[in-house]
Amino acid sequence: MPDAQQLAQQILDAVGGSANIADVENCMTRLRVEVVSDSSVELEDLKATDGVMAAIAAGSNLQIVLGPGLVDRVADGLEALRAAAPSAAAGGPGASPEELAARGASIKATARSRSDGRTMRAIRKISAIFIPLIPALIACGLIAGINGILTNLGWVPALTPFLGVLSSGFLSLLAVFVGMNAAKEFGGTPILGGAVGGIIVAAGVANVTVFGETLAPGQGGVLGALAGGILAAYVERFMRRVTPDVIALIVVPTVTVLVAGSITLGVLMSVAGVVSVAIGTAATWLLANGGAFAGFVLGGLFLPLVMTGMHQGLIPIHTTLIDQTGWNVLLPVLAMGGAGQIGA
Repeated sequence: MPDAQQLAQQILDAVGGSANIADVENCMTRLRVEVVSDSSVELEDLKATDGVMAAIAAGSNLQIVLGPGLVDRVADGLEALRAAAPSAAAGGPGASPEELAARGASIKATARSRSDGRTMRAIRKISAIFIPLIPALIACGLIAGINGILTNLGWVPALTPFLGVLSSGFLSLLAVFVGMNAAKEFGGTPILGGAVGGIIVAAGVANVTVFGETLAPGQGGVLGALAGGILAAYVERFMRRVTPDVIALIVVPTVTVLVAGSITLGVLMSVAGVVSVAIGTAATWLLANGGAFAGFVLGGLFLPLVMTGMHQGLIPIHTTLIDQTGWNVLLPVLAMGGAGQIGA
């Protein structure tokens, strides 16, 4: 296993040093580096680096595939190297922290606007909302699987209720976490997004009737929470612009939850509920009637999406299926392309 700190240094050298890095992010397997100048990147050297599985360049955006576990350590190492690097290039030896931060934000915005189209920017934001949830989804899913095995075999019956609570706690509040992340990603306060997302799973929703239809707790699921969290961020940002500072602490959060929560309860839950049911129905129908051809198309398209990072745009669909049915019927089919390559 390559040394993470050494690999971070090699990556830093290959991308042109700290002065050429505008931003660093990582997901479960990939290190994403926004560079100031893509002409300073030695892509072939990067691909040849021991520990780097693949490197993909799209303008000023680099995606470096390192694998799970290692990518977290390398990202931390790269951030440490950047923090220790001289900052003269950013603003001179006499620059204040505020000036350095402003300079960094400017470089980051310029790099992203140059490399990202609207579609990629949207996918980046959606992935930033859902990727932080993946570790908890993995943990709760594995615990649920273990609990299912114990239940079916009739082993340790006293333990299964305990494991059931451990596995379902996160999923029962998934809308809250999606709302928090959505608000944060779109420039709002996370807890206000969580407050709006929490409306979707509140038990009292069963007492609310909208357009002659009684709502159900959880209706709309993660899609409703996603839309509600984004709406909360926009409402909050607007209110901060128009509210005097002396009353902002009270007025802004109150109006944000009142307006975004009302629209979520009155409109978004119903609309998102229809969309969620349609996604589940379409996925079930496709697998039941599409046969081998559907598997061929889905499995064949998934790998190119992974190569470009656009597979992250499917995360809301995966999460919706898990939230709606308890499992994801699409992911095993999508993974067949990669499994076929390994087998070959």
